[in-house]
Amino acid sequence: MAEFHEISPNAPAAEKLLNWVDNRFPASKLFKEHMSEYYAPKNFNFWYVFGSLSLLVLVIQIVTGIFLTMNYKPDAALAFGSVEYIMRDVPWGWLIRYMHSTGASAFFVVVYLHMFRGLMYGSYRKPRELIWLFGCGIFLALMAEAFMGYLLPWGQMSYWGAQVIVNLFSAIPFVGPDLALLIRGDFVVGDATLNRFFSFHVIAVPLVLLGLVVAHIIALHEVGSNNPDGIEIKATKDAKGRPLDGIPFHPYYSVHDVFAISVFLMVFTAIIFFAPELGGYFLEYNNFIPADSFKTPLHIAPVWYFTPFYSMLRAVTNELMYALIACVLGGAVLGVTKVKMPNLFKGIIVGGAVVLVAMMFAIDAKFWGVVAMGGGVVILFFLPWLDNSAVLSIRYRPDWHKYLYAIFVIDFLVLGYLGMLPPSDIGGRVSQVGTLFYFGFFLLMPWWSRLGKSKPVPARVTFTAH
Repeated sequence: MAEFHEISPNAPAAEKLLNWVDNRFPASKLFKEHMSEYYAPKNFNFWYVFGSLSLLVLVIQIVTGIFLTMNYKPDAALAFGSVEYIMRDVPWGWLIRYMHSTGASAFFVVVYLHMFRGLMYGSYRKPRELIWLFGCGIFLALMAEAFMGYLLPWGQMSYWGAQVIVNLFSAIPFVGPDLALLIRGDFVVGDATLNRFFSFHVIAVPLVLLGLVVAHIIALHEVGSNNPDGIEIKATKDAKGRPLDGIPFHPYYSVHDVFAISVFLMVFTAIIFFAPELGGYFLEYNNFIPADSFKTPLHIAPVWYFTPFYSMLRAVTNELMYALIACVLGGAVLGVTKVKMPNLFKGIIVGGAVVLVAMMFAIDAKFWGVVAMGGGVVILFFLPWLDNSAVLSIRYRPDWHKYLYAIFVIDFLVLGYLGMLPPSDIGGRVSQVGTLFYFGFFLLMPWWSRLGKSKPVPARVTFTAH
């Protein structure tokens, strides 16, 4: 039986209540382990607020989503009208709806910035591989959640966007048509699709998302946070076992996070009250028109946070296939001739290259476009094993690494912009180059990350009081 801790009968009522709870649930213990006695590096900077902001937006989305479901009707004949009812007749319904729609875009903004911070400072390297894998799982679940939620307003872009994306699955050999039928629940996007997406959006995917967030935080607090210097603060401790370069997360960083949350909420509320559509990027104007299966919009494109990967999908044409085949054969030749390895491995590489080239010729380019779109996300899971740099942080890598990372960011933004535009010859060529660079950045990372001379890494974190 657990030991009960007694306190003075003259203690304040709040202290008595806390003691009563602690004897039955480890509230104070959890607070100490994860807040007041969790030591974080003292050199955190601006980039380290986006994790807390992601958690804030998740709470906003869950709370506003609960209120929206109270009046939303997942019925193809009533869905659009129920959204209009929420916007026009439900008290403060317009605010809840705009908070939810703006929150979807805000979620991706803070998550993209959070992931980029991990990329810059090597937060995916040993011993934090699981933290990164859970984070990539969150990103994947978030994309599924956003895609399914986008159908629910049942506007023109909701309907036709879902039609286009679901039809992509039919390009998968053998199982594609049946898989697309399973996802839709019907031969076209309709009432069955809406009900399926609603169920997944409000129950299944949020449960997975919450589980991954909890696992992400537990893994983070188990191995400790990374820092801009990429130095393990647990390596130098005082006599009491506390990191010399660490400070308690609470109150030092909790105050920083409160300030960041305040700034974020000011921007967030400004968008909600003054520009909830944000020029058609957050809420597309075509989505204020009821879904019409007989009238196709002039240009169908996903929401901005999907467009980089949509560009990769459109970039894969028959012409690009020939370039990819040349890359596969060139990589196999270089691997066999330049790298010392057993003949068995050389045979496997050659055989694998031949099979892959044969598949490329045999299977339509549309399928490889789907592979490119999915591969753009999946390749992130392998990042901890692709990076072979001698140091973690970009601060101590060769200077040209910084330019390479900058080009990668620009490439990603250009792909996103092109994904919003109608197809064009010039845009297609640029997106093909951008797609090749995106995958080349990761696939060639085991090679280029070792190049150049790293700067000496200090034994202790570099920190200037402010």
